[in-house]
Amino acid sequence: MEVVCAGRTDAGVHAAGQVIHFDSEAVREPRAWLFGGNSHLPADIALAWVQPVPAAFHARFSALRRRYRYCVLNRPARPAVAREYLSWEYRPLDEARMAAAAGCLLGRHDFTSFRAAGCQAKSPLREITDLRVRRAGELIEISLEADAFLQRMARNIAGVLLEIGAGKRPVSWAAEVLAARDRACAAVTAPAAGLCLAAVTYPKEYGLPTPPSSVQDWLRSSATCAAAAKQR
Repeated sequence: MEVVCAGRTDAGVHAAGQVIHFDSEAVREPRAWLFGGNSHLPADIALAWVQPVPAAFHARFSALRRRYRYCVLNRPARPAVAREYLSWEYRPLDEARMAAAAGCLLGRHDFTSFRAAGCQAKSPLREITDLRVRRAGELIEISLEADAFLQRMARNIAGVLLEIGAGKRPVSWAAEVLAARDRACAAVTAPAAGLCLAAVTYPKEYGLPTPPSSVQDWLRSSATCAAAAKQR
């Protein structure tokens, strides 16, 4: 049986909101597909929900937008327990500078400077509809939503914002990299571990469930609670 994914991810990148579709002549209740499917999947992959969709639905081509989250632990000590889900930056990061730089990447642009050298997409034009940077205690989250992403685009954007947040580059550098349309002008690609495909948005008529909370949501809420406790 062939399955079609909403989007591909690099090795080491997680997907809490991945959507797949497949065609089958078998007739089963969604609950049977869910429990039966999970019983045969490896421990690090699990179906969160199953439902029938019209023949016109396509996990990749019916998608309107995709959201990624890049999570960075910003402290001198490296992560241990959650190391597979976090990037790490020991240098103090200024999230306000990162947010200001992110603003120039909103909208439809040529993202050649942010694509991998081996990217096979026919066009470098993509539209970023939302790009936010926020801090919760020691965690900094970069949330990106676009109509589609080029290969390693999210990680390359994160790499540029991290350089700016660390004070190694001015806020204006993000706009300069975008305008250059040259991958060689950008920063080092951010590590894969911090990135997660958080959600894929489809037309409402398909009635698909809201994506489940990711590990990064839990990490962010935990950091918020810890920060609040310190203030008491």
